[in-house]
Amino acid sequence: MPQRRSHVAPSAAQTELAAALSALREALDTPSAFPADVLAEAEAASATTPELDLTDIPFATLDPAGARDLDQAFHLERDGDGYRVRYAIADVPGFVTPGGAVDAEARRRGQTLYAADGTIPLHPPVLSEDHVSLLPDVDRPALVWTFALDAAGTVTDFRLERALIRSRAQLDYASTQEALDRGDGGHAALLPEIGALRLEQERGRGGASLNVPDEEVVRTEDGSYAIERRSPLPVEEWNAQLSLMTGMAAATLMIDAGVGILRTMPEPDEAAFAAFRHQTDALGRPWTDGTYGEYLRGLDRSDPMTLPVLEAAASLFRGAGYLVFDGERPADAVQAAIGAPYAHATAPLRRLVDRWVLAICLAVSTGQPVPEWVRSSLGDLPALMQDSGRRASQLDADTVNRVEAALLTPLVGQTVEATVIELRGERAAVQIGDPAVTTIAPVGLARPGDVVRLRVVRVDIATGEIELAV
Repeated sequence: MPQRRSHVAPSAAQTELAAALSALREALDTPSAFPADVLAEAEAASATTPELDLTDIPFATLDPAGARDLDQAFHLERDGDGYRVRYAIADVPGFVTPGGAVDAEARRRGQTLYAADGTIPLHPPVLSEDHVSLLPDVDRPALVWTFALDAAGTVTDFRLERALIRSRAQLDYASTQEALDRGDGGHAALLPEIGALRLEQERGRGGASLNVPDEEVVRTEDGSYAIERRSPLPVEEWNAQLSLMTGMAAATLMIDAGVGILRTMPEPDEAAFAAFRHQTDALGRPWTDGTYGEYLRGLDRSDPMTLPVLEAAASLFRGAGYLVFDGERPADAVQAAIGAPYAHATAPLRRLVDRWVLAICLAVSTGQPVPEWVRSSLGDLPALMQDSGRRASQLDADTVNRVEAALLTPLVGQTVEATVIELRGERAAVQIGDPAVTTIAPVGLARPGDVVRLRVVRVDIATGEIELAV
């Protein structure tokens, strides 16, 4: 799907939208400023300098442009017929005191929230955007995973160590993709090669990736809000494979040790598969053979019908949760979309559970007992993450709804064209092309993939409600 950005023009609607987004934060009880004791503890926090010094290794980070909370840094090199991949993770466990004020506030927040009118961070910015972040040209303690990969991209060995590192470059997705396309990859030169091999490994495991185009509410330089939709760049998929590889290694360590917390997702049941097959038939892109992962990978991203298919496929990626175990290995630990056991281990600045996973993995890797604070609080994590995940999802959805209502405000009383994505009883999910809005509307006898003309009857920016009619 090509990049598209729809703006809310400066107007009374813009003022009403700003008020609606502020009220939404209050309604969802999103965290506000950090308490004074949390800020004071964060300012004073420091980590012991690791004995292992890897500052001679030219690590680099790869994130959205302008990011400051840099969780991961990588270094890629050839090793005989295979590869050596170093993947450094910000040492949040080394900075956050268990039972302290920062720890308590992080448990209350659960994860970083990304609101249209500003980020609501998991940790105080002095930690997440400064002292702990893997910013370029400064020494940072990190938890470094080192992987040995063979010529096919299979992990043959790995280890985890606490080390001092120094990132040499802060790369962003767009400019790195451009550099790779012209044959000048620099720090990321091997990323397409290794990423492609890891994607092939995913195919062999029976894994599946949805890769729905991103939908993000952004604030422009003039202060207005916009919805930006774009498909992930190839470099983002290759980079994600490094994170997935690390999460699978973390799961392996914890399962072998008999203690940990896994990210799980069940295999879709036959009813879900049948419903999806029916939708692909209706969209004219039938899924006839192979796994659903192979089918999704084979879709033509330039085909306008691919987006409706991917939207329909979202029903197959439901039921994700967390599984805590201590004392025995879990019986069914596979994350269905990945096709292997998996744990969240690569974003500790932005997600609470990763700190526990990293603390367990480091203890197991170094032959130390798992810290008591970890074992005693493991059981609390699923509920904490579920609550924060629910809040994040609600914030995202309600924010988009309000911005979409503002986008359609000038069109009340007019007719717009929309593509039917999915039938939902007597109504359907539809995608308006310009402005880029996805909503629910009556579509008469139309089928998925049909283009219909709809009249914008009413919008309510304060609630995000949109009323369309045939």
